[in-house]
Amino acid sequence: MVCMVARTGRHLQRYNQDHRLVVGCIPYRYKNGKKGCSPEDHHELEVLVISSKKSDAMMFPKGGWEVDESVEEAASRESLEEAGVLGNVECELGRWIFKSKSRELYHQGFMFPLLVTQQLDLWPEKAARKREWMSVDEAREACGQWWMKEALDILVDRLRSSPLKQENHVQSM
Repeated sequence: MVCMVARTGRHLQRYNQDHRLVVGCIPYRYKNGKKGCSPEDHHELEVLVISSKKSDAMMFPKGGWEVDESVEEAASRESLEEAGVLGNVECELGRWIFKSKSRELYHQGFMFPLLVTQQLDLWPEKAARKREWMSVDEAREACGQWWMKEALDILVDRLRSSPLKQENHVQSM
């Protein structure tokens, strides 16, 4: 069963020292249902970007990691709430420290690939966001956050180097 209400508030948020912990996903799929990505067919890879609630700036789904969920559960929840997609959360792409654009706060961001298995017509933040499947190059150009671009580059490198090992990789924390 899928929850159609987005979590709100920050009373359950996790913090590490002075950093708010946020978790995000790069939702991806292959055109024509392909499973792997080699250097020759990387153009088959598509990633899903979403608009910010406050502007038309494009990014990958991300949000606060809450105390009652694992990091993978948080990544999956954010992808559902913000982008309306479900899928398999794979091994962590990395961790970044970045400054909030709206406040003078620093965040520690964790990013994961999400191999999309289902795209919903209705999702909690449908009225607040636009979503769009793009090529990797288009997404790199559209995304304004440097750390998300780095995560995208890591994902592409990983998929190119190990196309047969992409299914069911999940890292526990």
